[in-house]
Amino acid sequence: MELTEWLMANERPVRLGFFFGILAVMAVWEVAAPRRALTVSKAVRWANNLGIVVFNSFLVRLIFPAAAVGVAAFVAEHGWGLLNYFDVPFWLAVVLSVVAMDFIIYLQHVLVHAVPLLWRLHRMHHADPDYDVTTGARFHPIEIILSMLIKFATIVVLGPPVVAVVLFEIILNATAMFNHGNVRLPLGLDRVLRLFLVTPDMHRVHHSTEDDEANCNFGFSLPWWDRLFGTYRAQPRAGHEGMEIGIHKYRTEKEVSWLPGMLWLPFRGKVSEYAINRRAWRQGSDE
Repeated sequence: MELTEWLMANERPVRLGFFFGILAVMAVWEVAAPRRALTVSKAVRWANNLGIVVFNSFLVRLIFPAAAVGVAAFVAEHGWGLLNYFDVPFWLAVVLSVVAMDFIIYLQHVLVHAVPLLWRLHRMHHADPDYDVTTGARFHPIEIILSMLIKFATIVVLGPPVVAVVLFEIILNATAMFNHGNVRLPLGLDRVLRLFLVTPDMHRVHHSTEDDEANCNFGFSLPWWDRLFGTYRAQPRAGHEGMEIGIHKYRTEKEVSWLPGMLWLPFRGKVSEYAINRRAWRQGSDE
């Protein structure tokens, strides 16, 4: 109980500490051992990608002042959720909660690729023409709001301990920055790591402009869901240095790297089915 109360009081500084600490580590690593050469100025991308993070954080706090931890505390107080209904040991409830919430993130990720209206929002994340640590936090504000609602619903149904929710949030943010890193890992280490964790080389395939490659490797933290449901692809056809990152149709710096263009991206063009809905992928899809 003391740990829960401490986390309730210090959740924000704890999460911010992990965020800035891991961001700094990844930023140095990207300079020391980059995987790919960037095509857009890092100053431009970082200013705009991190700018959307600041705006999203403000928006979430404004709309959802209690955040996920507050919902988890409310649920625990009222005894809601499966894990509160059954007599589950605390340590097991924490583990099950983290794994279950990661699975929901996987399903949500597949959903935003499968539903054209949701893909409109998600394509802001994919339109980044480069791939580095800041790409992992680049999401449209409307998608962030929808993600929060899905997270709240998951907490209400599952009834996870407050500790598990804080731990999950830290792990999700940390792994998103790690697996979006423009960093080079020894191939042998990567093969071992991706048995337990989504690695940069594994997730980078998902950011390919090729439709079939973009519709694979949906996992953010745990790699097991992609292997279990047949959405795993080991490597891109063109190799990691040769693959093209982004979306075919949206390539100009103004529309994909500057904040106004990024925010307007979901409202550009017509709604059309995305590759995950097709029986055969089309070379050079514009969506």
